[in-house]
Formats: sequence, C-alpha cells, structure tokens
Amino acid sequence: MRVRSAALATAAGAALLLLTAPAAPAAPHDARLTAESVTVDPVGRIAADGSVTLTGTYRCTGATGPVFVSSSVSQSDPSVRYGVGGTRAVCDGLEHRWANTGTPDQVVLKPGAAQVEATLMELRPMGIVPLPSFHARQTQDVTLTAS
Repeated sequence: MRVRSAALATAAGAALLLLTAPAAPAAPHDARLTAESVTVDPVGRIAADGSVTLTGTYRCTGATGPVFVSSSVSQSDPSVRYGVGGTRAVCDGLEHRWANTGTPDQVVLKPGAAQVEATLMELRPMGIVPLPSFHARQTQDVTLTAS
C-alpha cells in the first residue's frame, strides 16, 4: 500500500509542477509567410483596343534578385489563362500598388466575370541561370468593365 501511496504522491507532485511551470514560448514564425502577399482588385478594365488592365497590391521582403508581379486572366475556360503584363516589384516590406496592362493574343475578352491570378515571383541568382522563387500568389474572381 505504501508503494501505491508514494507513486500517487509522486504523480500528483509532477502534475502540480507541470501546472505551475511557465508556458514554453511559441515557436518562432516565418515572418516571410505573414509579410509577403499579393492581392487582386475585384474590378479590371477592358479598353476599346482590347487591352486589359488589372490592379492590386503586393508586399515582399528579402529578395536577392529582381522581383515581378505577373498577372493572367481567364474568362470562359478556367484552364486557359492569358498573360496580362508584368510589373517590377520593390521588396522593402511595405505595401505597394501594382498595375499590369496587356492585350492577350488571339482572344477577345468581354466585360463580365473573369478569374485573375497574380503572382509575386523572384528571379533568384543560382549559378549561371536565375531560377524562379515564388513569394506569393492570389487567385481572385473579378468583373471586367469597359473603360
């Protein structure tokens, strides 16, 4: 019986120590995951000449090579995307606006619903050829309006 009482007392003491011990600090988070983003505005514009303008914001840090915000649009078939320009990004940790304008080849986009994907991509120096490193990506349903 004494062995059982001693074991019970030891377990109770250990539980008490665990309850009174300070909580362990949270694991450090990757600041890049929260500091880097790209957004797409919910409205894009189509000009009379067929060019499309898409806009949004971005934020990035820690780039060692040139960084760009690229965008693409799809309208009737979500598996087919058309590139719409690219903008050079400044990766200083601050939020910036981006605007890409382009005329998709061999397609006529119409005012109405569309899906836009924006990508924040760095060309990181890796030996002879720079390799793409993706900082952020956003897909957004938008409305294309005639301008």
